[in-house]
Amino acid sequence: MIPVTGGSLAPANRQRERLVRSIAQSQLLTSAALLLLAIFALVVDTEAFVDPLFFGGLALVFVVTGAAVLVPWNEHNKPWAVLLPVADIVAIVCVGEGNPSLGTGLFLVFPVIWMARNFYLSGAVAGVTLSTGLLWVAWAARDEPASIEDFFGLVLLPLTLSFIATTIYVTNQRSIGQRVLLRQQAALTETAFSRARRQEQYLDEVLNTVEFGVLAYNREGVVTLVNESHRQSLVDFGAPRSAYVYPVVYQADRVTEFPEATRPFSRALAGQSFENLILWVGEPGSKRAAFSVTSRALTTHDGEPDGGVLVLRDVTAELDAIQARDDLVGSVSHELRTPLTSIIGYLELVLDDEDLTESTQKMIDIAHRNSERLMSLVTDLLQAASDADKSLTLNFEECDIAEIVQQAIDGQRPTASANRVELKGDIAGPILASADPLRIRQVIDNLLSNAIKYNRAGGSVTLAVTRSAESLSVSVDDTGVGLSEVERSQLFDRFYRTESARASQIHGSGLGMGITRDIVRQHGGDLTVTSTPGVGSSFVITLPAVRREQF
Repeated sequence: MIPVTGGSLAPANRQRERLVRSIAQSQLLTSAALLLLAIFALVVDTEAFVDPLFFGGLALVFVVTGAAVLVPWNEHNKPWAVLLPVADIVAIVCVGEGNPSLGTGLFLVFPVIWMARNFYLSGAVAGVTLSTGLLWVAWAARDEPASIEDFFGLVLLPLTLSFIATTIYVTNQRSIGQRVLLRQQAALTETAFSRARRQEQYLDEVLNTVEFGVLAYNREGVVTLVNESHRQSLVDFGAPRSAYVYPVVYQADRVTEFPEATRPFSRALAGQSFENLILWVGEPGSKRAAFSVTSRALTTHDGEPDGGVLVLRDVTAELDAIQARDDLVGSVSHELRTPLTSIIGYLELVLDDEDLTESTQKMIDIAHRNSERLMSLVTDLLQAASDADKSLTLNFEECDIAEIVQQAIDGQRPTASANRVELKGDIAGPILASADPLRIRQVIDNLLSNAIKYNRAGGSVTLAVTRSAESLSVSVDDTGVGLSEVERSQLFDRFYRTESARASQIHGSGLGMGITRDIVRQHGGDLTVTSTPGVGSSFVITLPAVRREQF
């Protein structure tokens, strides 16, 4: 309670001090002017002080000055302060009547200004009216005929006081309006600052609560924000708490250090934006962690660079799980391959026996086909596991892409006929390119096989090969079930199968499309897909017309 009371009294004390200071300053101005007049009169005309009006007027001014300084003015007795300029007007008129030659009437400007400034319109009107009335009463009391000298004191001086009072009033009103506006703007600014401070506090609390690291920097590259999660991670890997980047970071292979120019923070400072850049921290053989780093460059409303943000998400568990999965898949697939090879071999020997009955041969043939399909799945699994951390081995040579596509069409015609799907080929060869013919045939076979399997009875598959100066493309268009947007976004993920594939009786491992795209990209090209559910899909393989050697 004590701090609250003290806080409420402080503004009141400051307001009372301002009021006392304002009244004293206004009165001292009038007193100083009349003091100078008295000194002048003492020098040039010592007999002026003999006149009771002159002396009484000066005495009244200094009495009023004492009252202005000594009275403890506050908001309650402030209205009584109007008596001070009123007394000054009376005193100045008296001094003027006591010695007309000194031109004391001009000093009426001071109390009139005081009344107009502090008591607004009523004070301005009262000050001019009182001054004019006293001047006219004093002239009438002299009982002298009017002269040209009286014109200034009786007409021009009141007019001058009126203009001055009006100007002071208008200026004061404008100043009051400006002060009110400034107070409102100050209140709005303080509210905005308070809101900004609260938002900053909330942001700090949120960023220090999340488990991923956040690092922000301004347009000069100076780090402005590091959240608690990132600071703790730095400390865990030997960096001082004041640091903002790890001393050493390794690339996705876990052993190759990032060059300084390609480190995530260096790239971010260069204005680059990127996603899911994998880095490892910690020395090999010790505690290690992997982070997926995303950078976003920020801009002002005018599009000018304004710093950026780095977000580091710990993906150690995910990468370890992927590695464990690939190791398991590779190990299991390798162990399955040996007995499957033996089973297939013996089944082939049994099928060669001419003494088998037709029904027995049919059952063994079914077992043989399923064994070969299982071997195909195991081969895909082995290839996926072996290709997880290394590139495919390609043997480039000059080959005719058009001929490879035509061979793939011819090889798939029996399957297409069995599924009542029409194969169409718009192939105009030769179209030569530097590629691995076996891998390209694998790509075409996989796309063509899927287009047939996931088509509808009576549908069609159209293949076309085109070439430009810079690239060549192979398109596979079907009239099948199509893909949704979500399915297209995950189509090339390993082990992913679409909803329609899972609902059908068609078996698969979900590896083919990922391997297919990897092969195309190893050739320096890309595989893209467009699709409309219920209408069909279009897969386009793009390959460079001339192979560029990798140095």
